[in-house]
Amino acid sequence: MNSFHLPTHFLKTLAHPERLRLLYALRGGEECVCHLTALLRRRQAYVSQQLGFLRQAGLIADRQAGLRVYYRVTDARIFALLDAANALTGAKNIAAEARTLAACPCPKCAAKQSDRAHGKRKNSRRKQC
Repeated sequence: MNSFHLPTHFLKTLAHPERLRLLYALRGGEECVCHLTALLRRRQAYVSQQLGFLRQAGLIADRQAGLRVYYRVTDARIFALLDAANALTGAKNIAAEARTLAACPCPKCAAKQSDRAHGKRKNSRRKQC
């Protein structure tokens, strides 16, 4: 077997814009499939296929909690590689696309939305006083 085979396969796995978006979305920690589907604005089957490529390459792992499946990065060194690729290509603000979405129904996003709404109510009360 050629010693270049493994790095080539690894880089081919990364050579897909949606897989890169998924990795950036996981940079902040574990996310559920529904969140990742909302982020990519793609069907769940397509997102699962891309997650499968990343899982098969050993870049991510999953866990099931009830009906939800959560994904996380297995080795944070991947972010150093992505940062280096961004620096070499001059890509800027790429991580900004991997933010929490208002339309995401996952428990994590729902809690954030509730906190924001609750914070707005508190702030509006302060302004009225």
